[in-house]
Parts: sequence; structure tokens; C-alpha cells
Amino acid sequence: MTDDLSLPDGYAKWLGDLKDRIRSARQRAALAVNTELLRLYWQIGREIADRQEAQGWGAKVIARISQDLRLAFPDMTGLSKRNLAYMRAFALAWPDPEFVQQPAAQIPWTHHQVLLDKFDDAQPRLAYAAAAVEHGWSRNAMSIHIDARTLERSGRGITNFERTLPPATSDLVREIVKDPYNFEFPSTSSGHRLGVGGEAMEREIEKALVDHVTEFLVELGVGFAYVGRQVSLEVGGEDFFIDLLFYHLRLRCYVVIELKAGKFRPEHLGQLNFYLAAVDGEMAHPDDAPTIGILLCQSRNQVVAEYSLRGSTQPLGVAEYQLRASLPSVERLQQELSGPE
Repeated sequence: MTDDLSLPDGYAKWLGDLKDRIRSARQRAALAVNTELLRLYWQIGREIADRQEAQGWGAKVIARISQDLRLAFPDMTGLSKRNLAYMRAFALAWPDPEFVQQPAAQIPWTHHQVLLDKFDDAQPRLAYAAAAVEHGWSRNAMSIHIDARTLERSGRGITNFERTLPPATSDLVREIVKDPYNFEFPSTSSGHRLGVGGEAMEREIEKALVDHVTEFLVELGVGFAYVGRQVSLEVGGEDFFIDLLFYHLRLRCYVVIELKAGKFRPEHLGQLNFYLAAVDGEMAHPDDAPTIGILLCQSRNQVVAEYSLRGSTQPLGVAEYQLRASLPSVERLQQELSGPE
């Protein structure tokens, strides 16, 4: 093996560039194969639909097509009667063959099966297809986001981002604020011993969110990295504590989340404004973008929230959250019933 010290100047950079070109070429080849497969499925589905309409083909003919195609192409998958039905639905869902120019052509066939099962309208199908491409969602991840109505809730919080952030970033930042947020915890977790009120309830919810931080990050969306809970800040010799602190990798900024049990009140934003200024002054790197604040409350008056945001010069958003209990898993129940060994 050649010793690294004897490598010519610039070799490492050249090798890195070569690897990037190979990865890019492989991705393009995979995309081309996927596009051709979708084009073939669309053509088969279109012809089946046309002949059904013109000649009255029924289920028996579709079953015979599946049988004959599988005999002719024994090594090819995807020729079952059920999949042929999906091809027909696929062609009807995308009546324009130029759909291959859209994000829908960049996701695998199994993603399309989910979209066909979940939606009758083209607009949400296209929106979730585009999101799957942008975020690299797997089939299961896309299905979870559809069930959670992630896109329908994104960008619906009340914010002042348009006024407090540069135009190039305000739309992107607005999209990270959902409304409402859905927080779901196992019914046996500490997050659902919520028979208390005020700050005690807020701390219980915070603890439950951190205990299930993976699910919390999924609900927040792509790009959030967890920093900490009740993060200490010393300002002017006094200690202050941020409920939940995150860093957004795409926006390159800290995100402060304050959790309030009950109804939104204008004074809540005063505290959050202070935290944003303190994080910018005490924690943020000079290259970081301005810290963003999200106030989560159980209910809010839209007009009151909008007026409360008008005077603020910090980027703030207000959104509601909902708490839901999920049934514990079989494994969790067995552990609790058996008790400590």
C-alpha cells in the first residue's frame, strides 16, 4: 500500500471531488431507473384504464394480464393483480404524462402507493411527494407525516417573522412553526400525570417531552437539534432558566421554546423577548442568525396574539399545542405488571 506521505500534492482534494462525482452519478442513475419504472407503470395503468372504459374489461381480465405478464417475466416483481390496480389508479391520479418532470417522479413506487391510499386530490399528493424528496422521507416516515397532517399544520402559527427577519429567510422560518403542535405521550409516562396546574404542569409537560425527545423532534420538524431543558443563563449576576432550547441546523440559529399551561397572555412574550436577547448576547456565535422564539400555549386569542407581536423587534411565533395519551406498548405493560425483578 502506498504510504500517505508519498502521495502527490492535491491528491486528497482530487479524491474527494472524484468520490462526490461518483456519488452524484449513482444518484442520477438511480433516479433515471426510478423515472423509467414509473413511466412504464403509468403507461400500463393508462392502457388498462382506457380498455376498461372502451371494452368493459373486468377483474378477470386484469387477473389474466397479471398471470401472463408474470409468466413472461418471472424475475420481475410488481406484476401482481393488486399492483396493476395501483398502476391504473396511478395513471388516473396523474392524467398528464409529463408528471415525470415533477417531484412525484423522484420518489419510489411504494411512496406512490401510500399517496394513492391516502389522498384523492392531486394537490396534497404533490405536496407530500415534494416534501419526501426534500427531506429524504422513507415510505413509513412519509406515511407518519401524512397521518400527523404535518404539512397542513406547518406555517400556521402567528408570527412576526415577515417584519423581523430578512425576506430571504422569513418564509423558511415561518414554515417551521406549526399550529397546533401535537404532543403524544404513553399514558404511563410522567407527561400524563397532569392533574396539576400552572408551572407544575408546565414542568411535567417539559419532562415528558424530553423523556420522548425523539418523537418531539419529529413533531418539531427537520433541522432541530436538542440543546437542553431548563437551560441556565446568568445575566447581570442573576440566574434565568429557558424552558427548552434547540439549535436549527438549516437556519443556523438557536430556537427558544417557552411552554405555557393555559391561555396565551401578552406578558408571556416579554419574558421570551428577554430570553432571545440573552441567548444572542451570551450564547450565540457571531456568525449565528438571530435567535427565534416560539411560545406554545394550550389556547390563544388570535387578535390578542397578533397585537402582542406588533411591537416586538425579535423574531417570535405563537402557536397552540395539544396533549394526547397513547396506549402503552405490550412490552411496557408486561414490564409494569411483572414489577422489579
